[in-house]
Amino acid sequence: MLDLIGAVVGMSAVAINLVAFTHALGGTLVRRLGLAAIGGAWVGLASGLGAAGQLAFAPNPLPLIGVLFAVPLLAVGILALGSRSARAALLGIPTPLLIGLNSLRVFGVLFLLLAATGRLSGPFPYFAGLGDIVTGAVALPLARMPSAAVRNWNIFGMLDLLVAVGLGITSAAGSPLQLIHAGVGSEAMQYLPYCLVPTVLVPFYLITHAIVAAKLAAVREAPALAHA
Repeated sequence: MLDLIGAVVGMSAVAINLVAFTHALGGTLVRRLGLAAIGGAWVGLASGLGAAGQLAFAPNPLPLIGVLFAVPLLAVGILALGSRSARAALLGIPTPLLIGLNSLRVFGVLFLLLAATGRLSGPFPYFAGLGDIVTGAVALPLARMPSAAVRNWNIFGMLDLLVAVGLGITSAAGSPLQLIHAGVGSEAMQYLPYCLVPTVLVPFYLITHAIVAAKLAAVREAPALAHA
């Protein structure tokens, strides 16, 4: 039952994020459909590899789960740095929307439920779950708050994801970076339906945090440029 709930919640979060993000980017219908198709194909790839057990650290010599985590971040980073139009489109996404989409992270309660049933162990589910719950619960009320409050929330939300990734890697059996040996560790995150978290949702939310940080930096720089 928990896996069924996880699948419904995970796919719903992916669909909401994909639709909202591609719509907010604007542009022609063809471009939006193209971006949605790329996103859908990526979700399908991650799901297929997870279902086939190809995202497990052992015995695969290449940690594909790490590759799938890194590729979206690198792709968006390269686009933002190399294309002025892509950078403008990303910065044009409304900040309240970027923050509001993070409200779905309240479903990090699933990490705690998985820990309670022995599917996750060690510090990973508690740091990841509680951090996500706090980030998600504060997101909607914060969407219209002053930039200082948003900045603090953004830092907390990004650090929560980075800490979760670090603990997930260092507590995964078979990981070349495993340092924490505490039962099953983060093994459940290597298989469906939970593999969509490190391969799709975490990169997406890191991208939203990066865009919010860039927009806040632009707001801080604007008065200085106007004065100059």
